[in-house]
Amino acid sequence: MKILGLDSSGLVAGVAVVEDDNLLAEYTVNYKKTHSQTLLPMLDEIVRMTELDVNTLDALAVAGGPGSFTGLRIGSATAKGLGLALKKPVIHIPTLDGLAYNMYGSRDMVCPLMDARRNQTYTGLYEFTEGGMQVLEPQCAVGIEEIIAKVNERNRSVVFLGDGVPVFRTYIEEHCQVKFSFAPAHMNKQRAASVAALGLIYYREGKIQTAAEHRPDYLRLAQAERERLAKERAGQDA
Repeated sequence: MKILGLDSSGLVAGVAVVEDDNLLAEYTVNYKKTHSQTLLPMLDEIVRMTELDVNTLDALAVAGGPGSFTGLRIGSATAKGLGLALKKPVIHIPTLDGLAYNMYGSRDMVCPLMDARRNQTYTGLYEFTEGGMQVLEPQCAVGIEEIIAKVNERNRSVVFLGDGVPVFRTYIEEHCQVKFSFAPAHMNKQRAASVAALGLIYYREGKIQTAAEHRPDYLRLAQAERERLAKERAGQDA
């Protein structure tokens, strides 16, 4: 079984191909370029280097949100376009699930953090058991104080990862009351390989959708939509 993984939900853009238990290729860029500049060229390079016949793919796994609104649209549009052209199903991977999956096998609780702006973080809590990854707190958009309170309530060691770590590190160090650590560089950002590997599991569990059905999950409204609603409410109150 062969799965193509795409992740452009955050600062990192990534493309990977997983075949059964083998990672055939992974291309990751964490640099100041837009994902529209990087994602398709990365895919083309992987196809060329691995002599991949895209028609042999079984499905396309994409980090479906939350995350950067523009980044999610780019990733989802790429997955939808490929899915429609190749007549392949799409596997929607919650972004925080994919990020947490980087830490597969960790004995500590896993807390991914993405900077959601407006003093919030996209986050969740996970653990790994013999049954695989378990979701303790599903992905959500909350203030850092709320997720750290939940970490403290569970009273067990935790590892933090994600682009939210540098933003909230001081708060974590001052308020986290349990033993904690930060994931190393090769594991602390989104990886398309994790999206593809998790996609393989979801595919076998039947968690697939058609390309036409796929929609990114933003978790909250875009700034433009919030401003529009605020203006509408202001007009109604006038």
